[in-house]
Amino acid sequence: MSEPVIRATDLVKSYGGVRAVDGLSFEVSRGESFGLLGPNGAGKSTTMRMLGGVSRRSGGRLEILGLDPDEQGPRVRAHLGVVPQQDNLDEELPVRENLVVYGRYFGLPHSYLRPKADQLLEFAQLTEKASALVSELSGGMKRRLTIARSLVSDPRILLLDEPTTGLDPQARHALWDRLFRLKEQGVTLVLTTHYMDEAEQLCDRLVVVDHGRIMAEGSPAELIRRWSTREVLELRFGSGRNAAAAERLGGIGSRLEVLPDRVLVYSDDGERDLEEISRRGLRPVTSLVRRSSLEDVFLRLTGRSLVD
Repeated sequence: MSEPVIRATDLVKSYGGVRAVDGLSFEVSRGESFGLLGPNGAGKSTTMRMLGGVSRRSGGRLEILGLDPDEQGPRVRAHLGVVPQQDNLDEELPVRENLVVYGRYFGLPHSYLRPKADQLLEFAQLTEKASALVSELSGGMKRRLTIARSLVSDPRILLLDEPTTGLDPQARHALWDRLFRLKEQGVTLVLTTHYMDEAEQLCDRLVVVDHGRIMAEGSPAELIRRWSTREVLELRFGSGRNAAAAERLGGIGSRLEVLPDRVLVYSDDGERDLEEISRRGLRPVTSLVRRSSLEDVFLRLTGRSLVD
């Protein structure tokens, strides 16, 4: 493994008496795609702000490319591209001018920015929209432009805070393709997301964070093997009957979870267990055998309660 481009050790961020980030430690290698997963309020965005050098840490150590972002913020930010949760494009400027004006903040000359803007528009599949106002773009186009803008300075690390929230499936997959291409070019990706399928698709490795602490760490496949089973059997017996039916499922699968609308059986062979359920005379209204996913891991580690 190469020397980490990001190294966090016992990272802490406090607001008053509340620790939003409570002793996070992780490393990110060059060219890796690293994810931060967690419910609302888990400390993901706070961590991203510290990585971006726009929020000073309360404790611990943090190095970005060997530099302390609290002490050498401008030098660190010169190597970072940032895609915030909300698009903050200039709606009154044409698409191309958004790229050029942003590049000027880095002191980049027009001789560099003109061809660079064309290159980024092609990368973001926005060449035909170069002269359009940002206000005329769809949500997916705006998100692609925000990512293109973050690449104006050829960053070595790209921070993406929930990059595809609110986008339709086509727009999400288009963005995934762009991010795959960046990773192939050696750009290090650090992202937060609420979409578990996105984390499985994009992340080489990730941490699950809750209440500012790391609950688990590993590749998506490793986390599924460690915290779930190969398959999950979903059974619906009808409202009010799931709990009673679950009492007759003892010994089936490795773990049961009774929800208001269904019973989940965590199993290494869902079809075999479904046959056993039938032999016991149980007849669910619907049944489904599916592959265990990162969402199963996430919910087991962080719970199913809503977090405001």
